[in-house]
Amino acid sequence: METMRTDCLVIGAGLAGSAYALHAAQAGLDVLLLSLGEASDANSDQAQGGIIYDTAVDSDLLASDIMEASDGTANPAAVDQLVKEGPAAVRSLLIDELDVAFDHHEDGSLEFTREGGHSARRIIHARDLTGHAILSAVATSVDSTPRIERQTGAVAIDLLTLSHNTEKPEDRYAPLTCFGAYVFHKDSKEPLAVVARKTILATGGLGQIFQHSTNWPGTVGHGMAMAYRVGARLIDLEYVQFHPTVFYGRNAPRFLITEALRGEGAVLVNRKGERFMDPVHPRGSLAPRDIVSRAIHNEMAASGEPCAYLDLSALDADYMRDRFPSIYQRCLEHGVDITREHIPVVPAAHYSCGGVHTDLDGRTNVLHLNAVGETACTGLHGANRLASTSLLECLTGAKFTALADAREISATEFNLPDPRPWKSPTGDADPTLVHQDLSLVQQTMWNYAGIVRSPRRLTRARRILLELREEIQSFYRDCRLTPELVELRNAVQTALLVVHAASLNPRSKGCHYVETNGQL
Repeated sequence: METMRTDCLVIGAGLAGSAYALHAAQAGLDVLLLSLGEASDANSDQAQGGIIYDTAVDSDLLASDIMEASDGTANPAAVDQLVKEGPAAVRSLLIDELDVAFDHHEDGSLEFTREGGHSARRIIHARDLTGHAILSAVATSVDSTPRIERQTGAVAIDLLTLSHNTEKPEDRYAPLTCFGAYVFHKDSKEPLAVVARKTILATGGLGQIFQHSTNWPGTVGHGMAMAYRVGARLIDLEYVQFHPTVFYGRNAPRFLITEALRGEGAVLVNRKGERFMDPVHPRGSLAPRDIVSRAIHNEMAASGEPCAYLDLSALDADYMRDRFPSIYQRCLEHGVDITREHIPVVPAAHYSCGGVHTDLDGRTNVLHLNAVGETACTGLHGANRLASTSLLECLTGAKFTALADAREISATEFNLPDPRPWKSPTGDADPTLVHQDLSLVQQTMWNYAGIVRSPRRLTRARRILLELREEIQSFYRDCRLTPELVELRNAVQTALLVVHAASLNPRSKGCHYVETNGQL
């Protein structure tokens, strides 16, 4: 079996993984950056609204907004780090070093917008393609930075640990320690082993375990499932945020309709044109996402309508075409002219507030295994994420994790043995079964563990998923690897983790809403 060696193995090349790679390489470390797709195939590339750049003297207001959105459950230390260190992270990397094309006023000052849950305008943006503007600039810098090797078409299979993947019996008695991962390239017949001093999980979230999601295809909690299998602690997985406004059209793909539209004056209405959010929350259509998603869900259930609508009549047509060109064009392609008519919208799975538990330097309970971005959970979001904190968390988390790793690598002696060879089965997986099983995972999660949950629904979901996992594990053991098979294996495991976490938490908080009504 082929073996590669590096200082830092980064699994995932979205904003968190790429920013980590830059900081680590600039600190003198060798980095191997893996992704299944191209540099732009990431959730962070699709982020529309913007990134918080709050330079206000009174930073307590942002901290208060984050805590309020989290339903009072966010980790104060994580909030404090983001609020205090976020502006410097944005300024140093995105503005000064990379000169990302954020929108400016005619006088040259940055243009700020507001989104749901925010009490002030503190979000900078690049039209409605902020994530793409940021990630493309970071990716270009990654590709021109010495010490970083990017490999696309690669999927991590399992993490390497001293207790499971070496031939030396004494390694079983060492503390739980990661030293890399088995990696499969889609054009290869056999996996290879990547041995690393530090392994960083940056695989994004888990939205695609649900039938309707804003996430990039394949985003099924890869990092969370791999971390769970080696004994890493996971936390807050019941808190899956559903974005309230995703385009709805018969036979049309679901795509994100940014919250910034509501920040600029759009409001949610039902088919009769009634503003149903005003009685629900003091901020109306700009209430936190979990509240808006449930309100739309309830409005659809009460009316029997398949969607709600965004009323944009308060916005000037020319302004909409200029400020939101991507949304204008995509809606137009599916028969909706946003300058003349309402946008039909429904909620969809969007963001995992929980994940692999880490400290503020990205460290997990497994030695030398780190997590950053949406894969990680420092407690910043608590039970519900405030809009436009995710890209900022990617930057700050990546920076602090990389700097901590550089310090530790220079002062630590690592045990980096040759891993056991991977033994590949000889059978071939039936692609129809793989596709149908993934579809069943997604339907089960959407129907029984979605926006509104109940003990009875969660029990049914767990029973279906446990049986399905047994079937998947049986043919996984007997079949040659494919990226689709790895995706399915991780999807069913992540789904079970979410259902288990939801079942253990009887209290409705933020994204996790439990409807009992006397049900068993």
